[in-house]
Amino acid sequence: MARTGRRPGATRTRDQILSAAREQFAELGFGGATIRGIARAAEVDPALVHHFFGSKEDVFVAAMRLPYNPATVIREILAQAGPDPAPSVLRGLLRIWDAPETQATMVGLIRSAVADDRTARVIRDFLSDMVVQQVSAELGVPPLRATAAASQLLGLIVLRYVLRIEPVASAGHEDIVREYSPALGALIGAAAPPTT
Repeated sequence: MARTGRRPGATRTRDQILSAAREQFAELGFGGATIRGIARAAEVDPALVHHFFGSKEDVFVAAMRLPYNPATVIREILAQAGPDPAPSVLRGLLRIWDAPETQATMVGLIRSAVADDRTARVIRDFLSDMVVQQVSAELGVPPLRATAAASQLLGLIVLRYVLRIEPVASAGHEDIVREYSPALGALIGAAAPPTT
């Protein structure tokens, strides 16, 4: 049984929690992992997990070494978007992915997800449980349409940042926004067709 409260003396509790979280996310996916399960695997009280990280989403971001929380960024972008959120979503995505401090980590994560089934499962579960459901709820579009929009964005990311295919790789932000907005807007914007 896990001890309650703080461990005596100098510890590596935070690192142990992150290690346990990586294992839990890899074995169970984002949806199956829990704060209690992570705490049990790290042999700490669940309150320590909350103390160091807050929510399960925040534990995931730290465990995967993400430079930002995608769900938080999406919330911020959607909050600033107008009736057609596509241009705001594209500008936000490009701003984040073009930042040198985040690009290398995120490209590495995409490459890992393509090469490793465990990483792919963790990323897939997180995107499905957090990002797609969030976009679906906040924009009032069905999950399938939100997933289709995510596929458009992931395609852009792979072409521009992973494979670096021209002319997408070197296109200016506003050129990308102009070319991608109609398709993305048809899925998530005011122009989206009614659901049947």
